Amino acid sequence: MLSKSVLYSLRKGPQPRQLHHVAKAPLPGEPTKPYTLTEIPGPRSEALLNEFSKIQQVGSIQYFADYQRSVGNYLADIDGNVFLDMFMQISTLPLGYNHRSILGALSCAGNQRIMANRPALGLFPGLEWPCKLQDTLLQPCVAPKGLTCVFTTTCGACSNEHAIQAAFIKYAERRRRGENFTKEEKKSALFNKPPGCPELSILSFEGGYHGRTFAALALSHYKYITKIDIPSLPWPIAPFPQYSYPLDECEKENKEEDARCLGKVEELIEQYEKSAPVAGIIVEAIQCEGGDRHASPEFFQCLQGIAKKKCIPLIMDELQTGGGATGRMWAHDYFELNTPPDIVTYSKKMQASGFYHSSEYMPTLPYRIFNTWMGDPSKILILEAVLQTIETEDLLTHVCHVSNYLLCKLNTLQQEFPQIINSVRGRGFIIAFDLACKEMKDKMFHQLRCRGIQVGDCGIKSIRLRPCLIFGEYHADIFLENLRCCLQEFSQS
Repeated sequence: MLSKSVLYSLRKGPQPRQLHHVAKAPLPGEPTKPYTLTEIPGPRSEALLNEFSKIQQVGSIQYFADYQRSVGNYLADIDGNVFLDMFMQISTLPLGYNHRSILGALSCAGNQRIMANRPALGLFPGLEWPCKLQDTLLQPCVAPKGLTCVFTTTCGACSNEHAIQAAFIKYAERRRRGENFTKEEKKSALFNKPPGCPELSILSFEGGYHGRTFAALALSHYKYITKIDIPSLPWPIAPFPQYSYPLDECEKENKEEDARCLGKVEELIEQYEKSAPVAGIIVEAIQCEGGDRHASPEFFQCLQGIAKKKCIPLIMDELQTGGGATGRMWAHDYFELNTPPDIVTYSKKMQASGFYHSSEYMPTLPYRIFNTWMGDPSKILILEAVLQTIETEDLLTHVCHVSNYLLCKLNTLQQEFPQIINSVRGRGFIIAFDLACKEMKDKMFHQLRCRGIQVGDCGIKSIRLRPCLIFGEYHADIFLENLRCCLQEFSQS
């Protein structure tokens, strides 16, 4: 297991591993290695980009994929290139491409009828819906410990949007002390005015990302391009710990950083008490888009203590970190919190989206938190296949073993090329390292892609790795070999 204290470190050295299902060879149907035949993007992708640009902004598109030819850990493009995919559609694919268990679930005639008649789940759920939720999202080994209720939504941003609505509703109910809505509340709410729409706020953190719907975007603070020109909400923003590396040499500084950030949280809650009281705190278990920034278990324990003292719900955003990505079903399991978070949001690797909560946060009236589809049964069918595979193949143990191997090797490269690569960090397959500067990060991203390795980037100078749960040591060695070649080229330039 990884060190219990903060993130990955070699304080205890590599841990012994019982090797099983670690993919010492390509998985069935996979290529033996990645390869590129053209520039990236290739000519067919370039031509299609030119056509597509007439109807949509395409500046974010890297190339067009060929999903018929993609398999396992490998993503093919329409120009014949095949990439070892260590980004997996922004960390959303738990079992890679065209996994047999998912294809089997989607080919079932009964499941096809469920998908063909996508219901408005808040009004007309199918007979199987409550049972499906119990057997997937609410399994004891799946649901966050202590949270027995779940609300399903359509996307990750919606999960956070509805979660903070639950926090606001609960805050207002406490103020109202069981009384019914007043006439003035009913009338003023329609015009976005108090008392019906009270002046309340949600505290978030610098570098955080919670989605692009209106309130979720107000809580996101990692890229100006996502926010500029869009009106927002003047809610409190606390600093998130920025640790110094290596961790075992910077323990004192990092504890001081925790204390500084927690002190600011308390200060902001007091500051906003008179103008827009804080009705909830939202925080990512790992700040993924903001640069794969971690915080210690002690930080989260103290943050929860502040929330409890102020009677404020703690909303743990696990959109990117849930679903087994860290080697446990939920990243916050590593934090050893005294009690469960009040609300946990999920999406991405979970396929379905929504939030878990205690019964305390269930609205007492219908339609208070509602949308047309309230999710999608097809995503639960896929999740069912994913969870069965995770259990059958013991993939959470597999993730811990392989990630430990990969992080040890990355740490060795960091020691060998300290002027180029630094701050290796990760939990399970949420892994990142920094380059010396943004320009070098961009160059590394390009060079790896030219070698057939698809990675992601985040923050200012970080490369992030998000392999799927079936990624093995065989695949890690391919990546490490190509990364070493890039580092050697950089060191000689």
